[in-house]
Amino acid sequence: MEIAIIILLTLILLETTFLMVKTGVTKRNTSQKRKIYVDTSALIDGRILKIARSGFMNDQLIIPRSVVRELQTLADGKEHEKRKLARDGMQVVRDLERVEYCEVEILQDALDRTPVDERLLALAKENHGVILTTDYNLCQVAATEHVETLNPNTLSVALGNEVQDGTIFDIRITGTGAKMGQGVGHLDNGIMVVVSHADNLVGQTVRVVARRSNTTESGRIVFADIVKPTKNQEIRPQSYTARGRAPSRKTKAQKSTK
Repeated sequence: MEIAIIILLTLILLETTFLMVKTGVTKRNTSQKRKIYVDTSALIDGRILKIARSGFMNDQLIIPRSVVRELQTLADGKEHEKRKLARDGMQVVRDLERVEYCEVEILQDALDRTPVDERLLALAKENHGVILTTDYNLCQVAATEHVETLNPNTLSVALGNEVQDGTIFDIRITGTGAKMGQGVGHLDNGIMVVVSHADNLVGQTVRVVARRSNTTESGRIVFADIVKPTKNQEIRPQSYTARGRAPSRKTKAQKSTK
């Protein structure tokens, strides 16, 4: 009788040990971080840094060396605006490496003539990862390849607009719009701002007020009008500022008081 009890207890102990080991393995497997392959567009966009710092992205961010090289190529290019955006993107890479909430790896992939988009798709497929990008076309191609993508624009749609109607801010006009009279600039996060009656102000920084915005998964566009202060009045920008912000100008009345 005692032998039977000992055998039964031994079997129970073995089964319990097996279940504990199995549960531990399952937990380790499910707790593995996602491999997120970061596209050039996401680094230029810059919102990835805010998301990472918030702690919502506790994943392994993988930046292929080919993506960094593409940034370097743009940073050395002739177009001023693209150079500025690419240099900002390279700074985002350095800042991401200092974020404590996520693990960042610079992947030493081959520097050949393979397009960056194809490289990202291949890496995500081979390693069961996802692609972080703001490139709408890349998202569409990835969907046909059954590769998951993360798009900050989609998150922005879900959370609502950062720039509300009526927000006053400064912006540098860098080009002309599709319609007559429109000037175009970009916010710090890459969002396009279309300013009415500003096609002749390319290269200048103007103060504008947001009139409305249109947000889709392919990106967001803010439509704004130039702010013209009334006599002896200075209109100050609100907390949200844009790339190329100029210092506040004092009115003649304010200067005369000095």
